[in-house]
Amino acid sequence: MTPQAITALSSRLSPHIRLSKSRLETLSLLIVAMVSARTVNLSHLACERAGSVLIASTYRRLQRFFQHVSLPEDWSAGLVVRLLGLSGTWHLCLDRTNWKIGARDVNILMLAITTQRFRVPLMWTVLDKAGSSNAEERIALLRRYLALFGAGSVKLLLADREFIGLEWLNFLEARGIPFAIRVKAGMIVITEDGKRLRLRSLLAKRRPGRKFQATFPAQGDAEALTLTFAAKRIKGGELLIVASNVPDQNALNAYRRRWSIECLFGDAKTRGLNLEDTRMQTAEKLSLLLAIVAMAIAWANKTASALIGTGKLTRKTHGHYAKSWFRTGFDEVRRLLRSNPIAALDPWQSISKRKRVV
Repeated sequence: MTPQAITALSSRLSPHIRLSKSRLETLSLLIVAMVSARTVNLSHLACERAGSVLIASTYRRLQRFFQHVSLPEDWSAGLVVRLLGLSGTWHLCLDRTNWKIGARDVNILMLAITTQRFRVPLMWTVLDKAGSSNAEERIALLRRYLALFGAGSVKLLLADREFIGLEWLNFLEARGIPFAIRVKAGMIVITEDGKRLRLRSLLAKRRPGRKFQATFPAQGDAEALTLTFAAKRIKGGELLIVASNVPDQNALNAYRRRWSIECLFGDAKTRGLNLEDTRMQTAEKLSLLLAIVAMAIAWANKTASALIGTGKLTRKTHGHYAKSWFRTGFDEVRRLLRSNPIAALDPWQSISKRKRVV
């Protein structure tokens, strides 16, 4: 990895991120080295720095970056959107990923943008606990999103059945956020004719796929909420039930896009940057690391888009892509970093004339 690449990326980031020249160069080193080395482990990243500087010195420099750098919350979100050139509306996916470092749980609640081509982390909360998020944590994350982008940017919010609860759903409805969220078959609803039934009982005599309306009854301070439901049987006979506040939305078809965030976790982990290689455990350091990972993933996706242009990715005989958009761009960036490092940074030009992000 040439010093020229680090200098060039620092120059393109400097109008947008308020850091000293030295810290900005370290940030650029981290972004480029993560892609080149396919890991977030600092000891491996230190080996990517060219020149005569001792690896131990570079390693200590990277450690100090995470110890001392403090950037505003969600500082990378605007950069990611600008780097990808996104405008208008997009799908959001909400999910959680977790792993262990020794006996300690790393638990991340993540909100991601998904488009026809891209799947990129946008915002997240590092949960200081194991297990599911609660309504308060989800609402706090969405409030941060709304403060930056507004409800009008959300084409549809997609989430699995972990992300239910009347307080949470009422928040989305009140803020005008359209959603399609999988719900549990055992949840109780009130039908249009006033009957109080579990969804599985209600669906026992209904044709799969047909939409219907029902109401989640009030619970405590949470008001009752009427939604549109659609359901089908999946492998093993399990019911897939999706609730939406958009009556004319094909919720089942839209919900299929939710799988993209599972693929995104693969991009960040074993298929790409090996996020689980980190030994960081504190929320502040992990959040900073995730922001850098998000920028690296956006870079790979933007590179794929430039490489493919208006064309399409090659599909195998079974119908799946031979390579994902992320992997196509990721491989191309890594190739260019070894053969033409300045050309590898071309996608970053899309942010050069924008206002400062943080």
